[in-house]
Amino acid sequence: MLNDYKAHLSKDKRLKVIISGEKEFRLKRRKNLFLFLCESIMGQQLSGKVADIIYDRFLELFEDKKPTPELVSSLPDVTLRKIGLSNNKSSYVKNVATFAIEEGIDFKTINKMDNESIIKYLTQIKGVGRWTVEMLLIFALGREDVFAVDDYGIQSAMIKIFNLEHLKNKELKDKLKKISNRWSPYRTYACLYLWHWKDNVT
Repeated sequence: MLNDYKAHLSKDKRLKVIISGEKEFRLKRRKNLFLFLCESIMGQQLSGKVADIIYDRFLELFEDKKPTPELVSSLPDVTLRKIGLSNNKSSYVKNVATFAIEEGIDFKTINKMDNESIIKYLTQIKGVGRWTVEMLLIFALGREDVFAVDDYGIQSAMIKIFNLEHLKNKELKDKLKKISNRWSPYRTYACLYLWHWKDNVT
């Protein structure tokens, strides 16, 4: 039930304040995990608008806008740079393509794995870090219990809501993880509310 997670998260009085009256979130799935990773890499450290433009240019490189790992792997680096990717991002996208060909990034196979196993598996790819895989867990696999402790938006929101301005670095992250433990098994929804609150209230 959708209300299950709201009731559970609302047991935290501080989180309840930002949840009350807000919409309910539904998690969606994107079965093309290869493209999800490519898009995530392209959009890193860019505004949403710029990221969308670059990703659209990327899709335009392929017939019917359907890139496959094999097609991406065969692209000249200069082609990727011409659409706005840096040298590093061009390399990382091709790393994802190579991994997809050699090891596999199949939705059915990946979806049978637990969260930490997926993180361990996909972070073998140079250019794919834990945060990127956590976004995949949330927005492509629809996993309900993911806490993205390294996400700037999550950190910023929780620092304000829980008055944690005095904590830094590892001490801060340890505290955030400890707080998030009481939100399990619905930590993903907590993240969605924290992002929403930060973007619309602060």
